Amino acid sequence: MYQVKIARWAAALMLISHLLVVRGNVDVMKDVTLGFGEALQQCREESQLTEDKMEEFFHFWRDDFRFEDRELGCAIKCMSTHFNLLTDSHRMHHENTDKFIKSFPNGEVLSQLMIEVIHQCEQRYDAEEDHCWRILRIAECFKTSCQARGIAPTMELLMTEFIMEAEAT
Repeated sequence: MYQVKIARWAAALMLISHLLVVRGNVDVMKDVTLGFGEALQQCREESQLTEDKMEEFFHFWRDDFRFEDRELGCAIKCMSTHFNLLTDSHRMHHENTDKFIKSFPNGEVLSQLMIEVIHQCEQRYDAEEDHCWRILRIAECFKTSCQARGIAPTMELLMTEFIMEAEAT
């Protein structure tokens, strides 16, 4: 009887620990997403992103987000360049990306995983010569991979953060 209670207690602790790790990872991904998004306004004109497309961009993590417009890939490329996350060949700069992710609270928790996911997605679409289309495909792959791993932030979480930031200013 005593051993059963200990086993249940241990299982409950493991479950709680797992949920806290997943929640922590989602919070880190939320912070990285919002930080990365800070460059969107500056990149809107350069990437020829219309106001409507820019608005759509804020729904990146929604299940129904469409990766159909080259301009979105150009915007992501511009944003990545803004933070010095790309090499001259428009591939991920691993060291700078690592530093960028780690610049957020608890970023070290997800940095290596995010770099691995992006790198795998880059390899998958390496043959695409148009940088904007390639980066758009990489972004789609990244999103899908993050969702599969349970580290993608929900739109509710992001919208709550947007509202809190707007009220603070």
